[in-house]
Amino acid sequence: MAATDSPEKPGAGPVTLPLVEEQVVISKREVVTGRVRVRTVAETEQRLVKEELDTAQVSITRHPVNQIVDRAPVPHTEGDLTIVPVIEEVLVVEKRLLLKEEIHIRHTHRQELVEQPVTLRKQKPLIESLGPDADGPSSVPHNTPRS
Repeated sequence: MAATDSPEKPGAGPVTLPLVEEQVVISKREVVTGRVRVRTVAETEQRLVKEELDTAQVSITRHPVNQIVDRAPVPHTEGDLTIVPVIEEVLVVEKRLLLKEEIHIRHTHRQELVEQPVTLRKQKPLIESLGPDADGPSSVPHNTPRS
C-alpha cells in the first residue's frame, strides 16, 4: 500500500479514524487558613499647652488745640501714636479753619504666656489572630503600637 493510499477493507468504504483530544478544566476553591481581627482603641492624654498671646490695648486722649489753620490736617501716625484732627468751621468776618482738637490714639502691645490643658486622643490597633474555624481568638492578642 502506498503512503497516499487510504486504508480500506476489501469491499468496504473508507475507514474513519476517531480523533481524541484531552482538555484541562481548572477549578478553584477558597480555603480559610486563618482569620485576623483588627480593632482600634482610643486613648486620651492630658497635656499642658503653653503659647504666647499678643494683646493690643488702645487708649484715647483728647488734646484741645484751638488754632486757626489754612487747610484741614490729615490724620497721621507718629510711631505708635495715631493723630486724628477734628476741625470746626467758625464764623468770623471770613471763614477760617480752627483746629479744635486732636484725638491721640496710642497703641501699646504686651505679651502674656498662657497655659491651657487640652485633651489629645490617639488610636492604637489591637490585632488578634483567629483560628481557621474558630469564632474567637486562638491566641493572645498582639498589641502593635505605632509611633
